[in-house]
Amino acid sequence: QVQLVESGGGLVQPGGSLRLSCAASGRIFSINAMGWYRQAPGKQRELVAAITNGGSKNYADSVKGRFTISRDNAKNTVYLQMNSLKPEDTAVYYCNADMRTSPYSANFRGYWGQGTQVTVSS
Repeated sequence: QVQLVESGGGLVQPGGSLRLSCAASGRIFSINAMGWYRQAPGKQRELVAAITNGGSKNYADSVKGRFTISRDNAKNTVYLQMNSLKPEDTAVYYCNADMRTSPYSANFRGYWGQGTQVTVSS
């Protein structure tokens, strides 16, 4: 069974930092893009940052210069370093990965983690 498991969320004061991790496990043959999304109460889920298996990165304008996405392909893990956190960063953060999980198909599909809560408050 393929799964994504996130960790690292929590409560932090404005201006503080957190590092999120997401590890993919199970029968995985290949991973393309990995990314982080977030969903605040009453709002739609939005892309925060994404990274390809070649290392190309993409960020939402609201987090540019504050958040850094990285990945360890040997560990099937993606990270999100979040600095200078603001109250508006409060949300449930979800990991997403495009993975090939069948030896008989070249198709990739998206998988989601269960989410981790990030709360920025004084």
